[in-house]
Amino acid sequence: MLIIYFLIFLFVIGIILLFTSKKLSPIPYFPTNKTDLPLILKALNLKQNQVVIDLGAGDGIVIFKAAESTYAQKLNTRFIAVEINPFLILVLHLRRLLHPNKKNIKIVRDDIFTMTFELLASDFSLLTFYLYVSPWHLEKVIENCLPAGKTGKLNLFAQARIENFSVVSYMYPIKSLKKKETRAQGKNTIFVYS
Repeated sequence: MLIIYFLIFLFVIGIILLFTSKKLSPIPYFPTNKTDLPLILKALNLKQNQVVIDLGAGDGIVIFKAAESTYAQKLNTRFIAVEINPFLILVLHLRRLLHPNKKNIKIVRDDIFTMTFELLASDFSLLTFYLYVSPWHLEKVIENCLPAGKTGKLNLFAQARIENFSVVSYMYPIKSLKKKETRAQGKNTIFVYS
């Protein structure tokens, strides 16, 4: 019996370390408020041949709800959940296994501050980034993924001349994109930039 308690203790300590490690989880995990999901889905403006990339996907609540919605509408919308935390990656893969639209859901383990989007963002007509990221990390993430002309930095989208994209940020505004901002108010604010 003592061995079982010890194993449970080790498991709990392991989970705590996964969520507090700056390398394995640099951004704290906070789940999206479920009452805001309908507004988030509306802000994502889901369409045919769209790619939605959730940067810091957490448990994937937004991606899986959006994929369920497009499946019901028979849209060919693709979803990419990017997460670095190994425990949350496991949760994402388990949820994907049971999802009816799993063929359009891809899970990527990567660092949203340094990753390149070339392999993720090919062959699409519309790209949408979804972010629920701490406000002190937002600008760094945006600099990594948006084209020159929006942030002034040359990256993948500037090179590919992709202009048909939008950003949806849950709870926190993106200061560098303020001129293109619209808002939706639920329990929390949803900021849309296009």
